[in-house]
Amino acid sequence: MHIEWSTFFIQIIAFLILYVLLSKFAFGPLFGMMEKRRQLVKDQIQTAEASRKQADQLLEEQKQALQQTRKEAYDIIEQAKHTGSKQADDIIHAASAEANRLKDEALKDIENEKNKAVAALRSQVGAMSVLIASKIIEKQIDEKSQEELVEHYLKEVGGNV
Repeated sequence: MHIEWSTFFIQIIAFLILYVLLSKFAFGPLFGMMEKRRQLVKDQIQTAEASRKQADQLLEEQKQALQQTRKEAYDIIEQAKHTGSKQADDIIHAASAEANRLKDEALKDIENEKNKAVAALRSQVGAMSVLIASKIIEKQIDEKSQEELVEHYLKEVGGNV
């Protein structure tokens, strides 16, 4: 095999001219577009990473807010239970005090009525005693009829009371 040096040099010169033309008109813009594309993909990856971090942060904030809301709801329920229990105790205490007051008033009323009844009975017994004494004086009877008369008037007094 024989190499033609003149053809070889012409081919190398043609190749170099083609390479220079391609570098100037094709490779430069092609590499520029490739660099722009690489930068665009890099920016999109960075944006996606930032969005993911922001989403993770928002998710954590929402979890904390939900946990705080649950705690507040639990505190409100506990406070309502405590308030309800206190109100129930207050109502029971007030009812007990009212019942004691009514009981004391009833006992006072009973005592007053008893005193009135005793006073009325004393008044009637006094009137009957005077009546018996006047009848005894009028009749001037013996001892046996006097006892019968006293028993008779005592029965009347007992029937009126």
